[in-house]
Amino acid sequence: MPGEHDYTAKEIQVLSGLEGVRKRPAMYIGDTGKRGLHHLIYEIVDNSIDEALAGYCKNIIITLHKDGSATVTDDGRGIPTDIHASGKSAMEVVSSSLHAGGKFEKKAYRVSGGLHGVGLSVVNALSERLVLEVHRDGKIHTLGYEYGKVKAPVRVAGDSTHQGTVVTFKPDTKIFQETAFDYDYLRERMMEVAFLNKGLRIRLEDERNGKVEDFHYEGGIVQFVEYLNKARNKLHQPFHFSKKTDSTEVEVALQYTDSYNDMLYSFVNDIKTIEGGTHLAGFRAALTRVVNDQVKSLKLLKEDQKLTGDDAIEGLTAILSLKIAEPQFEGQTKTKLGNSEVKGIVDSMAYDALKTYFEEHPSEAKLILGKIINSMEAREAAQKAKDLIRRKNVFENSLLPGKLADCSEEDPAKSEIFFVEGDSAGGSSKQARDRQNQAILPLRGKILNVEKAPIHKVLGSEEIKNIVVSIGAGFKEDFDVTKVRYHKIVIMTDADVDGSHIRTLILTLFYRYFKEVIEKGYLYIAQPPLYRVQKGKNAQYCYSDAQLNEVLKAVGSDATIQRYKGLGEMNPEQLWETTMNPETRVLKQVTIEDALVADELFTVLMGDQVEPRRQFIEQYAASVRNLDI
Repeated sequence: MPGEHDYTAKEIQVLSGLEGVRKRPAMYIGDTGKRGLHHLIYEIVDNSIDEALAGYCKNIIITLHKDGSATVTDDGRGIPTDIHASGKSAMEVVSSSLHAGGKFEKKAYRVSGGLHGVGLSVVNALSERLVLEVHRDGKIHTLGYEYGKVKAPVRVAGDSTHQGTVVTFKPDTKIFQETAFDYDYLRERMMEVAFLNKGLRIRLEDERNGKVEDFHYEGGIVQFVEYLNKARNKLHQPFHFSKKTDSTEVEVALQYTDSYNDMLYSFVNDIKTIEGGTHLAGFRAALTRVVNDQVKSLKLLKEDQKLTGDDAIEGLTAILSLKIAEPQFEGQTKTKLGNSEVKGIVDSMAYDALKTYFEEHPSEAKLILGKIINSMEAREAAQKAKDLIRRKNVFENSLLPGKLADCSEEDPAKSEIFFVEGDSAGGSSKQARDRQNQAILPLRGKILNVEKAPIHKVLGSEEIKNIVVSIGAGFKEDFDVTKVRYHKIVIMTDADVDGSHIRTLILTLFYRYFKEVIEKGYLYIAQPPLYRVQKGKNAQYCYSDAQLNEVLKAVGSDATIQRYKGLGEMNPEQLWETTMNPETRVLKQVTIEDALVADELFTVLMGDQVEPRRQFIEQYAASVRNLDI
């Protein structure tokens, strides 16, 4: 007699056809750029993860092939191969019918990340070819598609001792703007999934360069927190709890550091909820309530003082992982959880667990509460500094901040500002600029490293205040990206070690305090030339050693080569022609591909811990080219 966990054709429900996916792919995978391309792999992997969540899959292998295709292999139960009520094989139903899967009823899967049920069929619709191979009941069943249409019908291809599903697909080059899978981009997601599923082994193989990595963590999300904090000074050992109700499982691991930034990552059924949601709101509410109760009972604050949620999370690294039977996500790409009942469940569970932890670990509690109180005091000091900035607002005062040379254009979409290293280059760029829409703010030397400074010291920095006032959109929680005065904010520094350091310091400032500017695509890095090659009356600029070699091949090695070490070495005409003229310049747009990677890099490179930075340099030193650019 079939059990409640049987997974057969009758568990597959068909809700609609596959129409429209190829016509409007962004509706299903977010976009047709890099993110959408890799989302295809995530959709297939999510199906394997669902098998792992159900307790059947222990190993997942992702293979990137030289021809641009990818294969995802798991050792789960395998897609059903029997005949569905529609008269087709269940293999064909789940791979060619939108909203077909075993996740709408809770018989085959109690919880699932791919609840919209579009994964395999959408990948099929957006692929030049897809081959589905199911190892089940001692047989190999295969099914082949081209552009979403059956090319090789279901057949038994032989015997098998393996069990599971193998999906090989090649993205459609007519749909995607880029079709080369990025190993590092995939690596971070696979690492996250392995952390979130204690004991699950995920292998990432790249046949293009022979690279292979295994991700397997018996410590689960506790090990995840330790990984994130490897370059930070920890205040205590990680705290972990896991609690369940009939419909919800809540797991949390957290650890405080002496950092001034927080790292809170939330997941629902292994899907990263980058916009948070009700689960994160419940956790933050519980944490804020617990710390306020503790400082009140210990009489650590005055009667009129109260800790805020931002105080409670400063320096906190936490992973919040939920397993929910019926999650309500906003959008197919599942970036925010909307279940209203979850807030109360997480709040109650987290409050009880945290309260017990503080009571049973008084020494750790003292360190944590001391850190949080310091955060409150820094916030109050920062508020005074922000009030001062508001009173000195550049738009209400005849004195411009620093040496800002503003532009006359009032439309932010048409306006640019260049943060320029040094007075010399600042002078040249002011002469070179188009006064109509290009503003210049020279910066004196290296700005404060905000990774190592509390917020009131950040706002005490004259150079940072000038940047804040020039942008004109507030700071931290007061920041409003819709008020940004320039939609092109360009970092323009020298092509040497000091220039690179200044650029990194500015990038750190924007990542930590103006992240929305990066997310909106407003932040850029100027690309000044490295060389000027002159032969007779003809001059050419080169932006890399490779380009220099090509030019020298063309004009001859007897040409005169000028190596630019600084922006100040160029006269205004040269600076305009090479770096500032929208018709001829090259700008690099700053993007955040993965917040976890960015957090890790900024912490390693700009934080207090020397050893992780040394290890990073040793690991990547061999691949560095042109260290001074």
